[in-house]
Amino acid sequence: MLRVLFAGSPDCAVPALQSAARSHIIVGVLTNPAAPAGRSKRLVPTPVAQAAEELRQAGLIPAGTPVLTPDRVAGPVLDAIAAAKPDILACFAYGKMFGPKTLALFSLGALNIHPSLLPRWRGATPIQAAILAGDKETGITIQKMGLEMDAGDIILQKKISLNGTETAGSLLDTAAREGADLLSEALRLCESGTLNPEPQDSSLATYAPPLKKEDGLLRWTDTAEKLDARIRAFYPWPGTFTPAGENILLIHRAHVYRKNAGPDKTAVPGFVLGTDPNDGILIQTGGGILAVEQLQWRGKKNNDWKSFMNGTRNFENTILGSGSSV
Repeated sequence: MLRVLFAGSPDCAVPALQSAARSHIIVGVLTNPAAPAGRSKRLVPTPVAQAAEELRQAGLIPAGTPVLTPDRVAGPVLDAIAAAKPDILACFAYGKMFGPKTLALFSLGALNIHPSLLPRWRGATPIQAAILAGDKETGITIQKMGLEMDAGDIILQKKISLNGTETAGSLLDTAAREGADLLSEALRLCESGTLNPEPQDSSLATYAPPLKKEDGLLRWTDTAEKLDARIRAFYPWPGTFTPAGENILLIHRAHVYRKNAGPDKTAVPGFVLGTDPNDGILIQTGGGILAVEQLQWRGKKNNDWKSFMNGTRNFENTILGSGSSV
């Protein structure tokens, strides 16, 4: 069996660690440092660090296997990795680039799980980018890790069909499951010496940059389709929002209103037209109508649209996107 060093941090990387631990020997886990959480700001280990401890207790990771949580992969961390004598590095969402000194420690190289069909959507936010672009499919790629981000040779790929209702959260859950299975297959190929990596066509590469909270601002001059995609792509993080008078409204779930609109077609983008008992709050956009299903005022409770309307007076006929500064 291969001696695997696993690198990853968030929840989405846990299935891949569990899968690798069931079929190979995990000789070390590399993850981000514990971070403050909640009002108490208590330091909480990453989901991968917590999963590694559970796997140790279950006997699926050998006792004494180091869980490394450095700010930087350098110096003593490199010594600890070398001492573990790994054959290969398996990585999913670790969040840091590896330099040549680190990659040289693995005789069979390094594998990276990337949730897109490379070379499409290289970068930090491939899932959000696929939803925003209205892609009909995305997928999982296992690639050989190199010094250039997401540009390594492709080992395996699996397509995931998109139907236009996915959120970033639901699609990431799917990618995590599929990625775990694909990693196991890739590790078996490495062990048998039957890898057949193929170079990427960099002329086809597209890029998905990191997201910031301010990217969640909804512009009502966009079409209903674009707004729907943005809400889904940014759920659960960073979320989408709109100014509403002197307050900020957070919108969590919506869809394009497909029925005969009927209300005033001269309404300006952002105008709250009314409600539909089956669809939600109807808002005019730059093209079509958006039906909002789940929303909340900033700092208040998240509500379904009916509860929101019951608790908010004179919301109809207001214009969203104007008023308070963000």
